[in-house]
Order: sequence, then structure tokens, then C-alpha cells
Amino acid sequence: MVGAGLAGLVAAARLSAHGLSVTVLEAADKVGGRMAEQEHDGYRLDHGTHLLNTAYPELRRTLGLGGPEDLELRPLSPDVMVHSDGRRYRVGAPTSARAAFGAARAPIGRPWDRARLGANLARLAATPVDRLLARPERTTADALRERGIPAATVDGFLRPLLTALLSDPALGTSSRVADLVLRGYARGGLCLPARGVGAVPLAVAERLPAGTVRLGVRVTAIAANGVETERHGRFGCRAVVVATDARSAGELLPGLHQPAHHPVTTYYHVAETSPVAEPVLVLDATPGALVSHTLVLSDVHRSYAPSGALVASTVLGRAAETHTTEAEAEAGKAAEPEVRRSLARLYDTDTSGWRFLTVRHFADALPAMPPPHVFRRPVRVLHGLYVCGDHRGTSTVQGALTSGRRAADALLRDLGLLRSPATTPDELAA
Repeated sequence: MVGAGLAGLVAAARLSAHGLSVTVLEAADKVGGRMAEQEHDGYRLDHGTHLLNTAYPELRRTLGLGGPEDLELRPLSPDVMVHSDGRRYRVGAPTSARAAFGAARAPIGRPWDRARLGANLARLAATPVDRLLARPERTTADALRERGIPAATVDGFLRPLLTALLSDPALGTSSRVADLVLRGYARGGLCLPARGVGAVPLAVAERLPAGTVRLGVRVTAIAANGVETERHGRFGCRAVVVATDARSAGELLPGLHQPAHHPVTTYYHVAETSPVAEPVLVLDATPGALVSHTLVLSDVHRSYAPSGALVASTVLGRAAETHTTEAEAEAGKAAEPEVRRSLARLYDTDTSGWRFLTVRHFADALPAMPPPHVFRRPVRVLHGLYVCGDHRGTSTVQGALTSGRRAADALLRDLGLLRSPATTPDELAA
């Protein structure tokens, strides 16, 4: 196994459960890939692209994860807070009475438009995945316009929400993906583990046999019967699974599909007290806004911050691209004052006393999913050589989990240890 991100760990766990001896080689000094646990001065840093949803079927299906005994999932508020034109209002899924009341007062169209929004979300929640995938595919922006959804509803709620969940302000993502994301939002609830999102890959890694994962081992070349490493020689094997990010996988497997990516930068501040005192996702619906969304992580769980309130704020697209390396992102203080001013407006509070903690940047944070989007890219390259990761399905935790299971199952079938694919209709839920 090359790579100890979430998909690779899931694949390793499934193979180990079928009696195979597995070695996972990871170049970094910790497991998790882009979800790896990160701390700074005792503060737990969850990146702005990672939110879990209780509707992800793969959380429980893959390894029984998702219960409080495993991840200690902490729910976010069932509704979101949107800032637009100097106003803040709450909107959310139809399952929340508070959100329904907030939507009735929100400036997102006429009264019947707001009622129609709730009805549409409820209908999406009840629609089977296969029916959503049978819909005509276009960009999300085009689909919302062609469906006759009022601009006030799109710009006042759907666009900022989808921007936060897809990291795609232009809404160029496949409409089928967006429908699945909204379906999950309406069916489940946004949440984070009490110990940070890095607890997800750690929970998977802890179920592997001792010695399975080897950190600090960089793979430089692969074949179906082994891999070459930078300083640790050759590892022979019966099969290889490449479970890295898309760019690294393409370097090891030339010709592999390379998606475009959405760059994401997350700024972290410490306030003396929380500006909202609840774990609510705050969205900026202002056209051209610098900050896409922000969340007080310490309101999700106190352990995120040893003192004060830890605020994570996400910048997308062009503004994020001004930092071209991780080092520049860490040192990139130039945009921080503007981010701070944006937060003062979003939270309607004085942020001048907030302490700037740090900033994390990922140029390749999330693989883009424009139409036509392939929900199940092949995970079998040839007998003995496989690939998995969120770039083989959907750019979500659900997508990474599913791709890891698919790659493991393909290998097990080739070895004659699995007779049929373990698939379910909802495995494509985004």
C-alpha cells in the first residue's frame, strides 16, 4: 500500500480483515494525508474543507465507524448562519424547526419561494441516489437556473452553502454531485469528531495489525510485484495499491486521470470568547467575499482549544492561490488583516483583539468535479496494481472511504478471495 491517507488505510484494513499481510508505506511522519491531525500551540487545526455528515453511509459500513464510541461525533447547528447585505439570517434543512422558522424570515425570495426551498430539500432527502444520478447533467449553476430557482434563493443560501461544501464558488461542479451533496445535507447533519477530523484516519489505523504502517518511507517507483523507495530499498509483494493524492498517483502511474483542483486556505484566530457561542457554520453570501465560511471550532468541542475560542476561516480560489507553497502560506500574513476585517463583519463583533494563530494552505485541496463527472473511476489498473483516493470518486470523506473499499475488493477478487463486488445503491452518496 502506497499512502496512509483515509482511502489507503480503509483498503489496508479491509485486506487485513481477509487475512492478507499488508504493509502501508507513507512518506509523511503521520497518517491521514490531507486529514492528518495537526496542532499548533495546543490548538487542534481542522482544515476548512473537512466536514463530516452523519448521512455518509460509508462511515458505518466500512469499519463500523460513526458511533459515539468511535469518533465522538459532535453535531454542528442544524442550520447555517448567512451574512448578506449587512444582515445575518439562519437557514437550514427542513428537519430543523428552528431553521424552518429562520428560512421563513430570511431574504431569500418571496414567501412561496422560501416554502419551495424547504419542499425541494425534503424531496431531495427522500429521492434514491440512482434517480438523482439519472438526472440530466450540467454545471450546478446552470442546473439551478434551468430549474427556475429564484436568484435570491440561490445567492442567499444555496450558493454559499454549496461553496462551503464543494469549495467551488463558481458552482461549476456537476449538478449530480451537488444534488447528492444537498441530499446528504437534508438527510443528515454536519458534524466533526471531538478529537478533530484527524480522528477518522487514526481510528482506521488503530484497527490495523501492529507494524502495518511504516512512516517516513517515500516510494519512487512501482510495479505489480513491488515498489522502490527513496532510502529503504525495494519492497516485494503480490499486489500494490496506490493510495496517494491524484498528483502523486499520476507520477507513479503515468497516464492516470489528473483532475483540476480547488485551492483552499484556512486562517486560524483565537478570540477571548466565542462570537456566537454555538457550533454554527457562518457563510458569506456577499458577491466576491474573501472568506467563504467560518466556524468556531472550540464551540464544536472544548478540546479544540486549550484557552479562548478557536476560529477557523476559509478562503477559496484566487485569494488562496496567492500562497504557492506551504511555507508561504504559513508566513503569508499579507491577507490576514483583510480576513480579520471580514470576520468582524460576519460575526458583527470587534476582532482587533483576536490573536492570529496560523494559516494552512492546500493548493490541491479538493479534486474538481465538473460535468461530466465519473463517479466510479476504475480502481484496477491491471492484475496486481490498483489505485484509490477521492479522485477516483467524489471529493468527500464518503468518496475516499468508498474508493478504498472498492480498490481492496478489486484486489480480493483478483486473488479469488471475494466472489462478487460489495456494492450498495447509496455508496455514491456524496
